[in-house]
Formats: sequence, C-alpha cells, structure tokens
Amino acid sequence: MDSLRTYLLSLPRRQKRILQVATDVVLVWAALWLAFVVRLGMDEMSNPVKLHLWLFICAPVVAVPLFIRFGMYRAVMRYFGNDALIAIVKAVSLSSLVLGFVVYWYSNHQSVVPRSIIFNYWWLSLIMVGGLRLAMRQYFLGDWFAAAQHVPFTSREDGLPRVAIYGAGAAGNQLVAALRMGRVMRPVAFIDDDTSISDRVISGLQVYKPKHIQRMIDATGAQEILLAIPSSNRARRREILGFLECFPLHVRSVPGFMDLASGRVKVDDIQEVDIADLLGRDAVPAQDELLEHCIKEQCVLVTGAGGSIGSELCRQILSLRPTTLLLFEHSEFNLYSILSELEQRITRESLSVRLLPILGSVRNEGKLLDVMKTWRVDTVYHAAAYKHVPMVEHNIAEGVMNNVIGTLNTAQAALQAGVSNFVLISTDKAVRPTNVMGSTKRLAELTLQALSRELAPVLFGDTTKILRVNKTRFTMVRFGNVLGSSGSVIPLFHKQIKSGGPLTVTHPKITRYFMTIPEAAQLVIQAGSMGQGGDVFVLDMGEPVRIVELAEKMIHLSGLSLRTEKNPHGDIAIEFTGLRPGEKLYEELLIGNNVVATQHPMIMSANEDHIAWDVLKIKLTELLSAVDQDDYARVRQLLRDTVSGYTPDGEIVDWIYQQRRLEP
Repeated sequence: MDSLRTYLLSLPRRQKRILQVATDVVLVWAALWLAFVVRLGMDEMSNPVKLHLWLFICAPVVAVPLFIRFGMYRAVMRYFGNDALIAIVKAVSLSSLVLGFVVYWYSNHQSVVPRSIIFNYWWLSLIMVGGLRLAMRQYFLGDWFAAAQHVPFTSREDGLPRVAIYGAGAAGNQLVAALRMGRVMRPVAFIDDDTSISDRVISGLQVYKPKHIQRMIDATGAQEILLAIPSSNRARRREILGFLECFPLHVRSVPGFMDLASGRVKVDDIQEVDIADLLGRDAVPAQDELLEHCIKEQCVLVTGAGGSIGSELCRQILSLRPTTLLLFEHSEFNLYSILSELEQRITRESLSVRLLPILGSVRNEGKLLDVMKTWRVDTVYHAAAYKHVPMVEHNIAEGVMNNVIGTLNTAQAALQAGVSNFVLISTDKAVRPTNVMGSTKRLAELTLQALSRELAPVLFGDTTKILRVNKTRFTMVRFGNVLGSSGSVIPLFHKQIKSGGPLTVTHPKITRYFMTIPEAAQLVIQAGSMGQGGDVFVLDMGEPVRIVELAEKMIHLSGLSLRTEKNPHGDIAIEFTGLRPGEKLYEELLIGNNVVATQHPMIMSANEDHIAWDVLKIKLTELLSAVDQDDYARVRQLLRDTVSGYTPDGEIVDWIYQQRRLEP
C-alpha cells in the first residue's frame, strides 16, 4: 500500500489528471447503471446499456467538461477540503440537470427513459464522485482512521505523541488538519468552553469541557495541549494557563491571527506558550496621531538599530512611512540581520522608504554629526546602550563611555545638526540604582535634562566656546524588562528546561517588571511625540512579577513537575544562585512621587530633579579623567555624587581594578 501511494504521488501532473478523468468516466457510467437498478430492480430490468447506449455516451460527455470547468481536477487530493466538496456538488448537480434536458428532448423522439433515473443518477454521482475523493484523501494522508478515534475498534498505536486541542473553532480545526497531514503529532480530543458543543464530535474528535480534562487524559492518553485560541485576549489566556498548570501536560500554542495573516507563520507552527500570556495584560490600542507625529514623511535615525529594542523600533517605524530610515549600529552582524529583514519587507509590501545601514559607534561624535547633517535627520531614537547589569559591573569604563559619553555625543550631534526630536530609551534601573549600568543610564537622562534647559549652550568639549542654538526637543522614556530581549531570563529558562534543568534564579524574592518588545517600542514612539523637552516619561509596566513564580509556571506548562524537598522525584529543580554584582531585589520606575498623567493611559510624566548644564559639564570632565586613569574608586564616587540615590552594593568588581589589586 505504501509503495502504491508513493508511486501515485510521484506521477506527473498530466498523468494524474488523465487517471482522474478516466476514473470519473467509470464512476459516471456506474452511477447511471445503478440509477436504473434502483428504479427498475434487478429482476425486471433489461440491460440498460443496450437499450440506452446513447445515454451512457452522453453522460460522461456532459459531465467531464463541467467537472473540468469547476476545477475538480485542479484540487490536490491530500488537501481536499470544503471548497472542493462544494465544487463537486455544483458540477454534479449541473451535469445532472443538463443530462435531464437531453433525456427529455431525446425521449420525445426515441425510447422512453424514466424521469426518476436523473434524480437517482444525481445522488449516486454525488456519493461516488465525492466519496471516492474523500477516501483517496485519507489514503494519501496514510491514515484511514485519523478521523475516527471515537469509533470502537479503530484505534491503533503509531508512536506519535498524543495532543489535545484547546479550542474547537476554525483555528483548532485547521490545526487538526495540519497535524494529520504532517504526521508528527496525533490529535486525540478537543477542549472547548462552549457548552453547546461539549460531548459532541468535531473532525472525528470528542469535545470535552475544561472541567473534564482529567477524564480526557485518562481516556485518550494525551501528553500535550495545544492552544488554538488566537482571538482570545491575554487575560483569558492567562486564566486558561493558570487552570492548566495543575495537569501533567506540556502546554504549547499556535500563532495569533496577525502572525498568520502577515505570512510570518503557518497555523501548524507550534510554539511554546507566550510568556506575555502569563502576565495577562492586553496592549492598549495605539493613538495614530502620536505614532506618526515624529516619523511620517520624515528622516529617522535609530542608534543601536540591531538590538532587541532598536530592531523593533525600526520595524514599527517602517510601518509609519518615513521618507528615510537610517540604521546606526556598531555590530556588523546585527546590522546585517535587521537590514536583511527590513529589505525583504520593503520589497514584499512595496514600501517607498529609503533604508540606509550605517556602521559606526556612538562614541564617535564626528561620525554622528556627519550622518545627521548629510541626511538632514528629523528624529533620533537613541537605543544604543550596554544594558546587562553584571557585564557592565565588570567593565565599568565601557559602561561609562557607551552609556554616558555615547548619549552625550549623540545628543550634541543632534543639537548641532538641528534635529527636531531626540528620544532616549532609558530603564527602570536608573531609579535609585545599585549598579553602574543604572547609574550611567540615569546620568544619560541628566545630560538630556540639562541640555533641554539650555537655549544656546556651549557644548561639552568645545574649546571655542561657541554658543549653539538649541532647536532639539529632548525626551526620555523609562521602562522595565522586555520579554525576549538579549540577556532576558525567559530564553534562559527555556534553554534550561530543554536540558533538564535546574532553573537558576538569583533570589527567592526577586521581582521584575515585564513588557513585550512590540508594546514597549510602540509606547516609546508615542511617548517621544509628547512633552515640551526634558520630559521623563514612564511606561505603565503593570504589576511586578516574582521570577521564581515565573520559573514554576514555565516548568508546569512544559508538562513537568517541580522537584522540591516535598517532591524529591520531580522533574526539574529551581536553584537559587544569589544576587549578582549590582543586582537589586526590586526595581522602581519613579525616583519621587511627582508623576502626572498624559493623554495616553499607559504613559506617565515624571517631574524629577536635574543638574545645571555648566555644573554637569564639570562632573563629566572629572568622570572622563577618572576613566582614563582607570581610577574606578573615583568613578564610583563621582557617580554617587552626581546620581541621586546611587548606592552601590558590594565591592568594585571591574576586571582591571581587581587584577591591579592582586599585582604586587
């Protein structure tokens, strides 16, 4: 059977169609002959072929051209669906009607044909032509019993993992069809909240209520649950995931409708549960006027364009139709990756956006100024920064030069080039920081706050003392962790689960704010369109999440159990490794309580302390001098004096500093 199936599938398309046509001719003759049998019976019937040869000639002559016209020979048997069945009904019905007219006309001149023959021919043709195609679909799929798990004596063991589908709607049924064709998993049941279809059979699968999941597991042996509820909001998905946690099932999901519609994924692209669903918060719809204000028909520059936030900013900016998008990035690989992705999208969507990749560092102010003047940049989104707390703690000089001086260089270049809008991507770690990364990001904020209050400042490092007219509106947007960014805990947990654990958490009480990258980027763009200059905008991150609880949920939703002292035979343990250098238990978004609402419900404006530009320039000069001398104790002290609330935790762990202390 397998060799015959392989042979038939390997035939050229022309031969397949000839075979189909020949089969349909035989089926039409068989249906017509049976129509006489049904009408006259075997005892009284003479040979209808001899009596009505003309009718047996006319039937395929009428039917086959109509079958061709309705596309019955264009349908691929393996993907035979409802549209093909409807085409068969139309083609058979029309061919029966035409044959009826032929019989009526010919019977008036020659032999009489019972009129009920046409009706019998119609329903027999439907059964035979349509039924054979349905049977062949199952045959080519290689599974005669795929749609009959509920029928006694039809189950068989094939070694495929058994999965239940949560959601018996359109997405769930498409997923079942895709799984049956792919033969990687065996769907065994539906779970659905709709009580009107509970205990029914859809696509050959029993539909269970959520409260009967354990009964479903016992009856079917399901090992996984696939969520096929792309239209549900995050609050509902979080509720479902919380309910499923208590069952020994690996929970995964199919993509959402937007991903399916965009062509990025297919319905059978199974993925791990989106951690955003565990947060249970839906994104607030964007305000178009805020999104377009600083981008539409303008030249936009994104620094750090290849990073997690920078690349998402580029994706969303592209949708807002700028005239030119400049990708400024120091990593050649990251720049190539985001450039390739955006070029493909521009070609696919026929966008009229000029895309320019620029390889460079924000520590090169001359390069930045040259770029901004050459392309007459209107808006800058400054996302370039070192954000990994322990890494910056061990490399203090690089953290200062990239986060502080890099921001200073970019801001001063924007001021000299007459850029209209400048938006700094900041972090919640800038609030009462305990680490170098957070303190440098807060110092970057202070730099922009100071510059925004100067109508004609003398720039830092400018020995000519020339006053520069300030036409740039500087704003800062501060938010917490984004899901899936470089250094995020979520990919680490996925990797550790796949390797069998343990999951490493620094402290049992550590909490973090989380937001998806697309949502954060969208809010950054909208926040950057607000304010008068020097504004610090804070995104509403929702409630903080305990990392250990997140780890437990990910273990349970992977179909595994948590190994503890009470459950020593569990699958995966959680180990606490201790806080890393500079790491805080809790993150904050505001330094003080002076916060006001804005026109966007997810964006707040913080009124925070600032330092005068002339005073800040002196601090920056001292800081640069300390960095040049590798005097990291002095660097720490200067950061403490400048950044309000900076209280470093522990000793200095910079690699150079530690090595020099060990030298005799």
